[in-house]
Amino acid sequence: MDFEAFLGKVSPLKSANKLGALLIQLPPSFTVSEFKNVESFLDEISIIKGKKYESSTGYDNHQYALEFRHPSWRTEGPWELLRHYNIAAVITDSPAKENLDFLSEATVTTADHSFVRFHGRNIKGHYWYNYLYNKEELEPWVEKIDKIRAQSKVLRIYFNNHYGGKAVINALEFKEMLGIRMTEKEATVVENARSYLRKVNV
Repeated sequence: MDFEAFLGKVSPLKSANKLGALLIQLPPSFTVSEFKNVESFLDEISIIKGKKYESSTGYDNHQYALEFRHPSWRTEGPWELLRHYNIAAVITDSPAKENLDFLSEATVTTADHSFVRFHGRNIKGHYWYNYLYNKEELEPWVEKIDKIRAQSKVLRIYFNNHYGGKAVINALEFKEMLGIRMTEKEATVVENARSYLRKVNV
């Protein structure tokens, strides 16, 4: 099976403790009418997780997260499906025009681990992630994250809003907003990244 081959390829990352949850990102064309196909795929994952392998890492100890990309999934059924398989529903911050607000409003988890993605809010161009959040935009997320963290054994938060360093700035600043002080090195990274962005004006 191709998926089992994929798990074999990423097993060195798992062995080195460098692999978090595996993200299953549905294409925007997948509406809730694909529910049965998604359920079938998750069932296959469940079967794989139940197998025993000679490898010390095995395939049964991976964590998974699934990201919906179409507003038709805004119904209770998909969330119950993920709970059944202990797969985290990806909570996102995305541009309002994408009509995925149900993914940013959610604070109820579907697994014993959680997965939050900050995509960016750029509505001027094609690339959502060319975006630097300000603290006023991130502030409402502090309370949400506290609620999610209380329900999770593991919480993963990802900023993927720009290849030029904007994600680095936001991730470190948000970390501090959650009550975790930046190290001197991290503060220097933020200062240098902001300086770079001012120079290149991106």
